[in-house]
Amino acid sequence: MLKLLKLIRDDFSMVFERDPAARSKVEIVLCYPGLHALVFHRFANYLWNHHLKLLGRMLSHFSRWVTGIEIHPGAKIGNRFFIDHGMGVVIGETTEVGDDVTLYQGVTLGGTTWTKGKRHPTIEDRVVIGAGAILLGPIRIGHDSRIGSSSVVIHDVPSLSTVVGIPGKVVHRRDPIVHSEDDHQYDLQHGTLPDPFGDAIDGLRRSIQEIHARLIALEQKQED
Repeated sequence: MLKLLKLIRDDFSMVFERDPAARSKVEIVLCYPGLHALVFHRFANYLWNHHLKLLGRMLSHFSRWVTGIEIHPGAKIGNRFFIDHGMGVVIGETTEVGDDVTLYQGVTLGGTTWTKGKRHPTIEDRVVIGAGAILLGPIRIGHDSRIGSSSVVIHDVPSLSTVVGIPGKVVHRRDPIVHSEDDHQYDLQHGTLPDPFGDAIDGLRRSIQEIHARLIALEQKQED
């Protein structure tokens, strides 16, 4: 129980670190559904692991009703987990989340099969998952990775990667030698993320323009 209380204390303190809108402890206690859902989950997971599974499910169901965030009591959540806004977040039973992970609203960590066993994602330390992203199946997201908003990820993601698109593609990997945990940033600058689909369309457009210019040149040569 002491470990559980320490987890909750750390969850509370990290809100100031990751949300510049947080102004006071009272505001955090009263107005942060992501923190409320996490505290409920800590207790529900405690009940689940102590063979009180029905009580754990009931508590998580109550939490869903109050916060709009659904976390199965069987999910394993690490230290200093942060859900920003949080409405519509769904985290499945066999999900495993490492330390210092950040989720934005509408994220789904879901399964792809009805069979028992590991069927939900594993999220390593310091991963940031953008709003509306969907991660499906027993995939692994490597540490310090970024998942862009509305991406659909169905394959493993290497560490230090940035993923965007449907299905999600790795569009950038940071150098593990240069990377340092000490200068880790929790934000996800969507305005600067690469757009592989837009780049592909631009490439096709340029190719068509080149072909068009060649045809005009050939027609003019024939007329001469």
